[in-house]
Amino acid sequence: MPIPTEPIGSIPRPQALIEGIRERAAGRISPKELDALYDAAIRDTIGLFEKTGSPVITDGEQAKPSFATYPVHGLENIAPDGITIPFADGHARRLPRLTAGPFHYNVHADHYLETAKRYAHVPVKQAVISASMLSLLYPENTIEGYSRDAFREDLLREHEADIRRCLAKGAYNVQIDFTEGRLAVKLDPSKKLLTSFIDMNNQVLERFSGEEIKRIGVHTCPGGDQDSTHSADVDYAGLLPSLFELKAGNFYVQLASEQDPARVLQIIKEHSRPHQKIFIGVIDPINPRVETSEEVRDRILEAAQYISLERLGTTDDCGFSPFSDDTSTARETAFAKIRARVEGTDLAAKELGV
Repeated sequence: MPIPTEPIGSIPRPQALIEGIRERAAGRISPKELDALYDAAIRDTIGLFEKTGSPVITDGEQAKPSFATYPVHGLENIAPDGITIPFADGHARRLPRLTAGPFHYNVHADHYLETAKRYAHVPVKQAVISASMLSLLYPENTIEGYSRDAFREDLLREHEADIRRCLAKGAYNVQIDFTEGRLAVKLDPSKKLLTSFIDMNNQVLERFSGEEIKRIGVHTCPGGDQDSTHSADVDYAGLLPSLFELKAGNFYVQLASEQDPARVLQIIKEHSRPHQKIFIGVIDPINPRVETSEEVRDRILEAAQYISLERLGTTDDCGFSPFSDDTSTARETAFAKIRARVEGTDLAAKELGV
């Protein structure tokens, strides 16, 4: 496809898997039985993904407990009472809290990629969580015998390894989920927190070569969970100029759900760098209505007035089910929306003559 198009990551889980996760938590099925359900869900997801015509797919994050905490799932040195992230509809998500050092990943993302590549017939991208999100696991008070600086050193090393392992395993590209970027502006309007996040993530990105950076991207959105967001009320102008300071090659920018996309596109035009490829969101995952391919086409044609075609790509605003218990979007709806993205991108490419 002349205009590249990619998904963000998660797809709603099939009902059998959702029930299986509950049964395992209650001790009514074995780990082996749950693994079989994960495998079946991954195979089914990849098959349905490929039927949409998407030239790049993911495994739908079927086996991740969440996009944010997969690296620490199963660790013994974490507690459940970490930072709380409130959403606009009143529900909240709570991050774990690190209780002791040293910090290390219990699961790296290439574990999921390896399984997906066994079943896929098209390129597979892999999402990883940002170092800045995981930095929130360290408590406000210092952990005895394990300083914040020591934690940061361990965290950056592990995050780098997470990306490198995915590149080495043949990921089409690696997407760093940075949904906390816009939230950082909400929590700290002075932007000191956002600046620290950008600096932290850049300390990892600087460890990669120019060729590797071309396969590394950053995703931003105001959160998307149970049909709600945590920071959509934050002016994008507070984030985007800083976002493009990240030393990544690709940027996946939520846009379809913005009230004034032309204003956001102007900000992107003014602040993005010539070497940065911009994948604009043309699908709103938390809106139950399936976009038409013509609507997608028109969103791309508008974006092409601000972003040169050699730098323009399309994506979804966010994942469709970033947490394993999020059932707010039907599985069929997610794939219908992805198909609209693919078809609409093709229509736009033909109209633009590329």
